[in-house]
Amino acid sequence: MEAASRGARLAGGTTIGILPGPSADDANEYVTIPIVTDMGQARNVINVLSGNAVIALPGAEGTLSEIATALKSGIPIVALAAWGEIAGVVIAETPDEAVRLAFEHARES
Repeated sequence: MEAASRGARLAGGTTIGILPGPSADDANEYVTIPIVTDMGQARNVINVLSGNAVIALPGAEGTLSEIATALKSGIPIVALAAWGEIAGVVIAETPDEAVRLAFEHARES
């Protein structure tokens, strides 16, 4: 997530880090607003339900749980060169395409 935060900050954006641990000090240096949860992987639900779309990067079980939560909640998912064999997941080949597709498919807030 540091790379995503860095890119957003360098582009002039504000970043929010929903942290799994008990300390704001765990946030990377590019997080503007750290939200401390001390919830471990349970914070994945907060991550997903707080957005209008999800961009999934290659990952492991934590990413898969976020994809499942999004699918169950009707939140569109765009995967960046990963997770293509899951029904309902739109695949993007580049970060720019992933962002464009996420905006195109985003649910109304």
